[in-house]
Amino acid sequence: MTDRGQVRSHNEDSGGIFYKENGQLLAVIADGMGGHQAGDVASNMATSYIRDKWGQVDGFTSPEQAEDWVGKVIEETNKSIYDHSLDKEECKGMGTTVVIALCTKEFFTIGHIGDSRCYFLDQHGFNQVTEDHSLVNALVQSGQITKEEAKQHPRKNVVLKALGTEANVESDVETRSWETGDKLLLCTDGLTDKVSDSEIHEYMKGLFDGLESTSQQLVDLANERGGEDNVSLIIIEHDLTEKEGEDSC
Repeated sequence: MTDRGQVRSHNEDSGGIFYKENGQLLAVIADGMGGHQAGDVASNMATSYIRDKWGQVDGFTSPEQAEDWVGKVIEETNKSIYDHSLDKEECKGMGTTVVIALCTKEFFTIGHIGDSRCYFLDQHGFNQVTEDHSLVNALVQSGQITKEEAKQHPRKNVVLKALGTEANVESDVETRSWETGDKLLLCTDGLTDKVSDSEIHEYMKGLFDGLESTSQQLVDLANERGGEDNVSLIIIEHDLTEKEGEDSC
């Protein structure tokens, strides 16, 4: 689900969920860089490139294979966007965040660049899988400011790494196992700037009226609190069902 928000004239977010017949899926969220030219071009290029590469593979049987593919596809996507920005003057300086979830019935692999996030909810609790590549997070990690101060910091939206802004970029990639009933949330900072982790946890835990309704309620909450940014999110619930002899997410 994606929404322009209450202030922006257009939506620079992009994303999608792409399924395979064996039940594996790939989810992508990309947030075109605010303040850069052609942020929507960058985010759409990221989603399209990753979707096309996903269509060229049969799927994955091990975390090692998945992590290798996710790391490489982010690297290739970065080069594609960077080269495009050099070729097109109107796209000079464009960039985008990206967070990818490659989901099989046994595990999920997350890759990301920037401050779009992935959260995971299972029987042990709710936690953020990704670590923001942002200025304020670097300041928090170094002890210069607290997490509470980070929320109000005047440069809280400054991203230290993004796709397409440099020739080479290194992504963070991680794999975890999951079980039926576990849930993933991928989202842009348009959501997390307005809705706290504890509030997101409550919505994810309850999944009020289903996935679509819960997604809409989260978007509405961000908009009610100002909606200065585009808001995009994907919720995935692990649901093992028999389909054509295969388990599916």
